[in-house]
Amino acid sequence: AEKHAREHKKWNRRSFLQALGLVGGGTMMLGGSPLTASRPSPLATALSRAETDRILVLIRLEGGNDGLNTIVPLYDYDLYANLRPSIKLAENSLYNLSPDLGLPAFMNALQSVWGEGAMKVVNGVGYQGSSLSHFRGSDIWASTEANQNIESGWFGRYFENLYPDYIVNPPDIPAAVQIGSVGNLIFEGADNNYAFSVANPNQLENIAENGTLHDMTNLPECTYGEKLQFMRGTTNTTFTYAGKIHDAYSASSNSIEYLEEDIGRQLAIVARMIKGNLGTKVYMVTIGGFDTHADQADNHSSLLKNLSISVRDFFDDLKLTGHDEDVLAMTISEFGRRPDENGSNGTDHGAAAPLMLFGPGLNGNGFIGNHPSLSSLDNNGNLVYNIDFRQVYATVMQEWLCVEASVVDQALLGSSFERVDLGFNCNGSNGDDPDVVGFSHFALYEDNKTIIKFNNPETQHTVVKLYNIIGQEVSTLKNELLMAGEHEIDVKLAAQR
Repeated sequence: AEKHAREHKKWNRRSFLQALGLVGGGTMMLGGSPLTASRPSPLATALSRAETDRILVLIRLEGGNDGLNTIVPLYDYDLYANLRPSIKLAENSLYNLSPDLGLPAFMNALQSVWGEGAMKVVNGVGYQGSSLSHFRGSDIWASTEANQNIESGWFGRYFENLYPDYIVNPPDIPAAVQIGSVGNLIFEGADNNYAFSVANPNQLENIAENGTLHDMTNLPECTYGEKLQFMRGTTNTTFTYAGKIHDAYSASSNSIEYLEEDIGRQLAIVARMIKGNLGTKVYMVTIGGFDTHADQADNHSSLLKNLSISVRDFFDDLKLTGHDEDVLAMTISEFGRRPDENGSNGTDHGAAAPLMLFGPGLNGNGFIGNHPSLSSLDNNGNLVYNIDFRQVYATVMQEWLCVEASVVDQALLGSSFERVDLGFNCNGSNGDDPDVVGFSHFALYEDNKTIIKFNNPETQHTVVKLYNIIGQEVSTLKNELLMAGEHEIDVKLAAQR
């Protein structure tokens, strides 16, 4: 317990310094939620130049989310229940996402998202030798380095390496916008933080509504007033994008009534920035409280209920203006929890856990990878991962944000992680106008078979759709990972499946 307390104290020290604007880009509040506004960054410039309008929203589940009570293993329910006599979820309360895996009743807001094909779950995400420390675990997920301390993040390095002259040649828009998670390394470079960050929604709302950060008038005429003026002035000069955020926020509105909880307010603000065409390609929001050592049942269900409702509202809001097709949301957390409950009706720090993806660009619901075994645990009694979190990072950067493969590998400290099939690719299979690549012919044969032949220049997720003469979609003929080379489709047979 003492070690746990020291760890949180260390983390809070970094957060406090950054919140004062003394580290990186500083921190402020918008709409009651913390927001980080970054200085001009190479990543922002690189992403703004990418030939895509796609946006990534990272949803950080701070504290270590319990994966077994998020996606419940129906295929091994008896063992699950034996491991968790007090905090197990009743089998008859679960919504079957598949015959093997279920969604808790308190997450029922996501049933419609799943049903619309806008949710996927990556099972058993983690890495070799998972850290059980909040501080170290968070740094590893941000820096992508597990064996040594690296004080930079995967997005921070991307901006920095591509655009080393960002200070004298800044992009027109913020590279990234971060609400909460002050002190997290994701957007850190060697010398600068590359995200526009605030501590909470109130701070960001104030910026968005007024176009300024801190009031420089009406300060007390005393030593305190002079120091306050200096600190506010320093912070204001750090956040160079307040006017841009204000313009985007003012040009849009929310068409959905969001929850007043932090995660709802944060996503409501992000939705307005997206709908107002701010142009920023990466956002990070934060929901804390997932360190559920005691009395987990009520606390965890409340957190995931708020998350589920807020994600559904976010995409419903974006859908009304047609922005939803270009937005992918992804959950991250520093680790999972142990499979067995502790003596305080909670769970202790664990390893592998599910990662959830949301958005219509996923082209259908489903699971990636196998759920970790409850009977074959590691030496510490934790679930064994089967997909490295950096595989997901690499895939999202390359296939969603359209970053070149070599640049992705560079951002991941020179390592090339195998990509996974998440249901989209940079060629536009998320609903954009897809590139027609390598079609060799389209022929009608004498036996009344219509065959489409095409060449894949490389192994990639491929979507082939059939439309009628007035442009209405009739059928999806292919929506899967196909190897490089020639493929053919019997249109009649494929359409009947």
